[in-house]
Amino acid sequence: MSRLLHVDSGPYAPPAPARELTAVSADGARLHVEVHGPESAPPVVLAHGWTCSTAFWAAQIRDLAADHRVIAYDQRGHGRSPANPTCSADALADDLEAVLEATLAPGEQAVIAGHSMGGMTVMAASARAAFRAHAAAVLLCSTGSSQLVAASTVVPMRAGRVRTWLTRRILGSRAPLGPVTPLARRILKYGTMGPGSAPDMIEACARIVHACPRTVRHSWSQVLDLLDLDHGVRELDVPTAVIVGTADRLTPPAQARALAAALPRCTGIAELPGIGHMTPVEAPELVTGTIRDLVHAHIQVVSEESA
Repeated sequence: MSRLLHVDSGPYAPPAPARELTAVSADGARLHVEVHGPESAPPVVLAHGWTCSTAFWAAQIRDLAADHRVIAYDQRGHGRSPANPTCSADALADDLEAVLEATLAPGEQAVIAGHSMGGMTVMAASARAAFRAHAAAVLLCSTGSSQLVAASTVVPMRAGRVRTWLTRRILGSRAPLGPVTPLARRILKYGTMGPGSAPDMIEACARIVHACPRTVRHSWSQVLDLLDLDHGVRELDVPTAVIVGTADRLTPPAQARALAAALPRCTGIAELPGIGHMTPVEAPELVTGTIRDLVHAHIQVVSEESA
């Protein structure tokens, strides 16, 4: 299980959940789940990305929990969810189904937001029965459906076999990340964040990413390398908003444009100037506002008096 090294104060400090539970996936994998906010409020489900944890959504949870029931979970091997030998897109879909079934009532619908690998989780689950029963709308943040390594611009050279090979070596490295040092922050900022990212944003992301065990990081890098979820995009037949930063080197804007073009019911794509891959941390108000808009537009809230 990963070390929990997230920040402990400020806007990126994870708030205490109202309750915690364990969801059990199809293969027995145990998933740490947190629920924040009023139980009767409209639900939002948050799926984080590669090397992250529920702490990545701290800003969204802190804001939304005032009037939403916010459900956040750690992907297998991340945060407080134990590592599991099965790493695959199908496993991600199984896990999301398990979380939805453990936290939502039969027929209850939620807005589901996925960042990076969390967005890929949503695409992988798009044809699943539990997903279709519970998804009212979706937000895809900084994500892509295929050709992830070839499309990445982490290595500053012309696209082609050499760049792809170098990118694969970097992203798939087994080397430990070590402590969060000034050099580590600079490297993380270059690879994952926009040039104007504030120090507290960089610190929060560095602590979260460095907490991910290197074996987990490596195992999931192999899955992302070979990922092809183009079919899942075409099956994602719910209102879906797309957000990407123009300075995203891991899933560049071309990936988001391809998603928007292929989605059956895309509600719009927002390209954020100067923002990198870590959109929920770098542009928290916009990401949170988009989730709120999706809830308002696609979840019918029944008041206690009219129920």
